[in-house]
Amino acid sequence: MTIKPQSFLRALFTVTILLIALVLVRLLWVNYMYSPWTRDGRVRADVIDVATDVSGLVSEVRVKDNQFVHRGDVLFVLDPYRFNYAVAQADADIARAQAEMARAKAQMSEGASRDQMKREQAARRANLAGDVISDETREDAASAANQSDAAYRADIAAYSAAEALYKAAVVEQQTAQLNLTRSVVRAPADGYITNLNLWPGDYATAGAARMALIDAHSFWVYGYFEETKIPRVHVGDRAVVRLLSGGVDIQGHVDSLSSGIADRDNPTSGNDLLANVNPIFTWVRLAQRVPVRVHLDSVPAGMHLAAGMTCTVTLLPGKRVPS
Repeated sequence: MTIKPQSFLRALFTVTILLIALVLVRLLWVNYMYSPWTRDGRVRADVIDVATDVSGLVSEVRVKDNQFVHRGDVLFVLDPYRFNYAVAQADADIARAQAEMARAKAQMSEGASRDQMKREQAARRANLAGDVISDETREDAASAANQSDAAYRADIAAYSAAEALYKAAVVEQQTAQLNLTRSVVRAPADGYITNLNLWPGDYATAGAARMALIDAHSFWVYGYFEETKIPRVHVGDRAVVRLLSGGVDIQGHVDSLSSGIADRDNPTSGNDLLANVNPIFTWVRLAQRVPVRVHLDSVPAGMHLAAGMTCTVTLLPGKRVPS
């Protein structure tokens, strides 16, 4: 039986197409499973919770929602009257402390002169002969010198106390002035006000965040790579970030890799801190996703980034940024 050339060519063509298809499927599978790329990327940024260092009523809000502000711009102002009164009270306390310290200093100087005189008198009488001065007079002079010395020491202590009160008053004045300054809340960085929900008349409590500021210079991307792809991810690898909204690609590089993720099958149980492993095991196990932080080297002009945007991250393992 002879095989016709046409039949042989058809069979050869079919086998060739099948082999090519298998190779392509294999390449696509390897690329999908092991190539360092992910569609699960998120744009992130530093979100600063703006809070006051002092408590008070909000008298002015000088920004609007989604407004761009520069570092040092006034965001909102607390009612200044109470803080001005505190500064005035501190000034009065300093004036009173200064007067008390001046009085104590004058009294200390007077006590020093008196103590010097009494000690000199006691020394002269102690050197006189017994037929010139009686023992009683000599003892009275020594006793007066001791009393004068004790009074002088008390004057020194009084001056030290007055000086301490003055220093405390200075600290109170500086604190009052600082509180007045902190009643004007300024932007800690260049950025965007977001989700503004603060109005004049609201009460701001010290330490409680009343406004969110997204640092305009802190945007980065978290790419959640499957664990099968992590061996091909290295710090310094160049990265291409494509936003879901499209537009020009953003160039970046791998800044760091996370060293831990939560294990949902191994929570602690009770107070014994022993592993509580889920006894259910599914035969199809999904690869865990490990966060990889990508630094954005350059953002195209006019592109608006918002924290939470979705993006695709593709790494170029053969290309790295200079170290």
